[in-house]
Amino acid sequence: MTTRRIVVDHVLFVVSDLAASRRLYTAALAPVGYEELHVQDDGVHYGIEGLDDFAIYQGAPVTTAAHVAFDAADRASVDAFFETALANGATARGEPGVWPQYSERYYAAFVNDLHGNNVEAVWHAPEPVKDAPTREGVP
Repeated sequence: MTTRRIVVDHVLFVVSDLAASRRLYTAALAPVGYEELHVQDDGVHYGIEGLDDFAIYQGAPVTTAAHVAFDAADRASVDAFFETALANGATARGEPGVWPQYSERYYAAFVNDLHGNNVEAVWHAPEPVKDAPTREGVP
């Protein structure tokens, strides 16, 4: 996991179908260590105990074209995030790999959620990752 000062305290996405978005986010965030912390009729908060940093709430207008990146503990967590997200309704935006335009230690995967938001899991490796596919462009 990355250790650094918190810049953004929390993020909230507005969704049109809470049940479908909840299935996607609950499944996709589990491999990176986030779980449902607080559930209401109109929303769900995700995070780790004491840190509910991400939430989805049903409403309008929905959040679109936003980007959020979730810190992952390792490469396997990024891979599992990607596969689980796709299995639960997300579409591929950037397959798991090293994104050298950010860093040779930046191993990440990107998906589009149900509203076209760019959702990422990223592992900041302690040294350059040499045995993974290299991805080009900006997902």
